[in-house]
Amino acid sequence: MQMHGTEVRKRAIDLIRSGASNAETARRLGVPIGTVGYWLHMDRSKRGECPGRHDPKCPRCDGRELDEAAYSYLLGLYLGDGHIIQYSQHRVPSLMITCGDVWPGLMDACEDAMHAVFPDNSVCRVKRTGCQNVKIYSKHLWCMFPQHGPGKKHERKIALKPWQQRIVDAHPWEFIRGLVHSDGCRITNWAARVVAGERKRYEYTRYLFTNKSDDIRQLYTDTLDKVGVDWKMTRRGTDPFNISVARRDSVALMDLIIGPKY
Repeated sequence: MQMHGTEVRKRAIDLIRSGASNAETARRLGVPIGTVGYWLHMDRSKRGECPGRHDPKCPRCDGRELDEAAYSYLLGLYLGDGHIIQYSQHRVPSLMITCGDVWPGLMDACEDAMHAVFPDNSVCRVKRTGCQNVKIYSKHLWCMFPQHGPGKKHERKIALKPWQQRIVDAHPWEFIRGLVHSDGCRITNWAARVVAGERKRYEYTRYLFTNKSDDIRQLYTDTLDKVGVDWKMTRRGTDPFNISVARRDSVALMDLIIGPKY
């Protein structure tokens, strides 16, 4: 491997300080661009010019201000289609919310909520077949989402902490929106009735929320009760996985505040 003397390093740093790019400096001195980048980093480190450690503050650990409305929405998304994982090669865990490609507006809303809740962290999207994972890394994810645990959500207890319940109580519609955007849908059903001897078809709109977790469904229905939305449980086969909102006034209220996915 070719070694470069102190004089070459000094000339490289002088060129960069004078406005030359790393690539131009490498060409003029005949050294690899990676070597130039390393020399620049070492010079900045010696001068104390390197940026400090990225250490964003946490609402739970450090008392940082929290956008509670955005958090309520993101909590609903997490309980529906989200999961937290830390790979062995990564220093911090990541939160991923899976969003179907047919709902680009939902991806944007999810990304906006992540930015609002974790303003000092970057959000990315990872493309998958038919969907994208909206993803953020933070060492404070377990502080902010204490429902995380081993195994599937419907196989373990899911309960909100008192501070989370306070936020949901203050922003119930955001929580409902997050749950509907993750595991819910707005559909048009039809029914047939005989009127004056004639069979007629009627169409009506309803909202469905489907989740295997008894606890998550309970959180959803408790919040619907608080905002005055009537609901009923319907079964998928023998399993009571579906929560239906079909009464006209309740659907109108849901349409006004939640609306269809987009």
